Amino acid sequence: MKVWFITGASRGFGALMTKEALAAGDAVIATARNPKTVTEQFGDHPNLLAVALDVTNEAQAKEAAAAGIARFGRIDVLANNAGYGLLGAVEEATAEEIEKLYATNVFGLLKVTRAVLPYMRRQRSGHVLNFSSIGGYFGYPGWGIYGSTKFAVEGLSESMAAELDPFGIKVTIIEPGFFRTDFLADTSLAISPASIADYEGTPAGNMRNFAADANHAQPGNPARLAAGIVTMVNSANPPLRMPFGSDTVAMIEAQHASVEKELAAWRELALSTDFPSEATVSV
Repeated sequence: MKVWFITGASRGFGALMTKEALAAGDAVIATARNPKTVTEQFGDHPNLLAVALDVTNEAQAKEAAAAGIARFGRIDVLANNAGYGLLGAVEEATAEEIEKLYATNVFGLLKVTRAVLPYMRRQRSGHVLNFSSIGGYFGYPGWGIYGSTKFAVEGLSESMAAELDPFGIKVTIIEPGFFRTDFLADTSLAISPASIADYEGTPAGNMRNFAADANHAQPGNPARLAAGIVTMVNSANPPLRMPFGSDTVAMIEAQHASVEKELAAWRELALSTDFPSEATVSV
């Protein structure tokens, strides 16, 4: 039996992962701002501990981790799932909106991770799942600020994977594409109100209309993603990156091809900046 610690467990991917983990016979420390929203869904399950957690509150993160350890004795999987989106051109976003988004998507993830890692290091095992996005692999117009938080998650996760490997702790970056959750609804998506008329009709301006039209029409099946994560967690050699969704796979392949093409075009200039190789002196 594995013990999961899941943030944002009251809805979306978090609730679905909780459901799949419990069905697999695992235990779940399911965290949410209001833990009652978790127990209302899953009842008084013997393998479930619903805990209050606002990921921006470091003291509360430590308390939640300690409560999980007191109940189950260990934490095997940390799923840093809590987060939300911000739609708008980079220029349109206010400093307050940006700081609030980073407080949850980046600094909140770090606070929870630092609260849980001491227990994983002590047991010399564990698996950290950091939720990124295809927006953390490719910069979409209109999603620049949100995407920057996910690019940060990607970089942090790569470094963590190398740092934690000596302790038997794995790290996987979860990269969903567009899935049919409430991500594009107002409960999970903030839309910058400072709309600049100059962006109307541009890719950034058009993205506002796309998001409204795409809500609950996304191609990805969230229940299958949750099941896929449980399958991946139980694999012998989990990946550093786990993309989910046909749109994500297609975008990653296109991004790789674009980078390779651009590198080939500018390779000579890129290599011209090194000091000349010093001639080998023979004795």
